Amino acid sequence: MLFNKDASAQSSKEIKLITLDPGHFHAALVQKNMYQEVSPEVRVYAPAGTDLDFHLQRIQGYNTRKDNPTQWQEKVYTGNDYLEKMLADKAGNVVVIAGNNRIKADYLQKSVNAGFNVLADKPMIINGGDFEQLKQTFAAAAQKNVLLYDIMTERYEISTMLQREFSMLPGAFGKLEKGTPDNPAVTKESVHHFYKYVSGSVLTRPAWFMDIAQQGEGIVDVNTHLVDLIQWECFPHQVIDYKKDIRINDARHWTTDMTLSQFKAITKLAGFPDYLKKDVVKDTLLKVFCNGEINYQLKGIHAKASVIWAYQAPEGGGDTHYSIMRGTKANLIIRQGAEQNYKPTLYIEPVTKAASYEADLLKALAVVQKQYPGVSLKKNAKGWEVEIPEKYKEGHEAHFGRVTEKYLEFLKQGKLPAWEVPNMLAKYYTTTQALKVATKTR
Repeated sequence: MLFNKDASAQSSKEIKLITLDPGHFHAALVQKNMYQEVSPEVRVYAPAGTDLDFHLQRIQGYNTRKDNPTQWQEKVYTGNDYLEKMLADKAGNVVVIAGNNRIKADYLQKSVNAGFNVLADKPMIINGGDFEQLKQTFAAAAQKNVLLYDIMTERYEISTMLQREFSMLPGAFGKLEKGTPDNPAVTKESVHHFYKYVSGSVLTRPAWFMDIAQQGEGIVDVNTHLVDLIQWECFPHQVIDYKKDIRINDARHWTTDMTLSQFKAITKLAGFPDYLKKDVVKDTLLKVFCNGEINYQLKGIHAKASVIWAYQAPEGGGDTHYSIMRGTKANLIIRQGAEQNYKPTLYIEPVTKAASYEADLLKALAVVQKQYPGVSLKKNAKGWEVEIPEKYKEGHEAHFGRVTEKYLEFLKQGKLPAWEVPNMLAKYYTTTQALKVATKTR
């Protein structure tokens, strides 16, 4: 059974959330909005401390905002046995896990083995040693008929969704190139920032976020999104077998340096904790291995995924994304730099000289418009810019609600699409194998 009948008997709602050890702000973003089928009462099991305090403050902020306030009722347990208590209480049927990645593999496994559905923030694992455990956890989920799913928000970014749609229309895109290691068929690059605003306030980061032993390196953290998108866009609805479809060509990683004053600004701490001393130079400079690049082959297609962390975005800027899919007729490119006012913008740039291409593209546009009314094309020197109505541009925080809504649909159906679990395994195999390659070449 997907739903715990005893737990839901306390409410007319069918689904009751449990939040386990919410160390990352993504745990709160799942609750930025209410859901019709979800009880407003949420059980929270966590150690007492600032991570929990910040989480509850964010939920309270959603409950007290002027526009569309939420009505969450947080019931909190903070004993040292919080995990055992959660497993024993069975006070809900969906566990939300977003926090310290060092212990996430154990949280996932124990929650699934106890019969809970799990909605987990990325990454599910941060090293190759946990891959076999993740495989076992997915096998247990299938046996117990519960759904284990990770939060892939980037699938709901409209420019990416339209890049995928146009890539599936041969008239506009042709076929996906095979590419080479030096000129991949698909490239995705994501730039992130330690100092950032979330829900209108400067985000306070836990100190462990800068510890690769706890948060994981960038190559296995943010790159999870990029590898997921490459699979999702290049091979939609297709099963990927990590044992035969993936080959790592090479991978590398490097550090972002953070001064003590910068560290203090985002953590509100007086100094570096002991567990970060291993990464500190001359007591004042923290070196974080948060940057990484993977060059690999996926079903014979050459792909590159890279993540870069800066301390703070330029004025007016924020996290950015660059992506290119190279087709035999056109390249589909997402740019998000100063020229685009740091807003993701999709371009279609033809590589074919065929006189019929524009007519074929307009036919493809008509297909896209059936699903996305209002989308249009604007000519430029290199081809076309895809003009996207504002109503589709929701922003990163809203995407957590989209993922949660999709997960709730899967719960109603009692299953995930057949390709989701094997492709989650393929994704984490790719990132953790790339980490092995990168650390060997350090």
